[in-house]
Amino acid sequence: MKKTTTTFMEAKAKGDKLSFLTAYDYSSAKLIDSCNIDGILVGDSLGMVCLGYDNTLKVTMDDMLHHTKAVARGVKEALLISDMPFMSYQASTYDAIKNAGRLIQEGGAEAVKLEGGTNVLEQISGIVKAQIPVVGHLGLTPQSVNIFGGFKVQCTSIESARLVIEEAKRLEDAGVFAIVLECMPKEVARIISKSISIPTIGIGAGSGCDGQILVYHDIFGLYDGTKAKFIKEFANIGELTRTGIKTYIDEVTKGIYPDDAHSFKMSQTDFNQLMEELNKE
Repeated sequence: MKKTTTTFMEAKAKGDKLSFLTAYDYSSAKLIDSCNIDGILVGDSLGMVCLGYDNTLKVTMDDMLHHTKAVARGVKEALLISDMPFMSYQASTYDAIKNAGRLIQEGGAEAVKLEGGTNVLEQISGIVKAQIPVVGHLGLTPQSVNIFGGFKVQCTSIESARLVIEEAKRLEDAGVFAIVLECMPKEVARIISKSISIPTIGIGAGSGCDGQILVYHDIFGLYDGTKAKFIKEFANIGELTRTGIKTYIDEVTKGIYPDDAHSFKMSQTDFNQLMEELNKE
């Protein structure tokens, strides 16, 4: 059954946990979607795992549209959410609405996600009024990495915990239908989850959230960058892929591949005729 924003609200009310993964291309999106996952996020993390950047700040709207279009072609059941990249919404509410609309209309997304709390309430309200579902994002917001001084756990003090709890309530009031909570103490995330009526989606925020999201490349060992404490590898496809590549190289070098089973053949009659013609020349 097709997942919708209503599906998420119903899951929250029932106490059912929601599962999300990122996807950045058609093939992975189709594979993930076939497993009955609730949501797929085209994250601006593609800047790191697909484009080789050190962070998400260089990701553009063109990048997000390109990857969102590809993912949308592979998604039939999950709710498709696309990240709004750095500077696509910060400057003005007009920019925010216009760019969110592009991700929906051109990209094929069904909702957008943007980072921040009080500083983006006006943008969120504008996007929601334009009939576009919005996911909020609090805690470690990667687009603020230069302000935070790196990828660090947030909301560890009483003051910062109180602030993020209040900001979650403000985001709900502004109209978001879910909030991603990233890299914060599990106790704080649990309080937030119980304080609001919309689902919370954790990434490094403990089991008290209403759902979880991880990066596709991280859970399968496909990304060699520094791994955060909260990442769990559920299968090491990266190592399996390396083994396959090395075997391929070895077989090509030794002339083992391609063998007859992986080659096309002419009929013996046509081959004999061809050889006779060539020999006459």
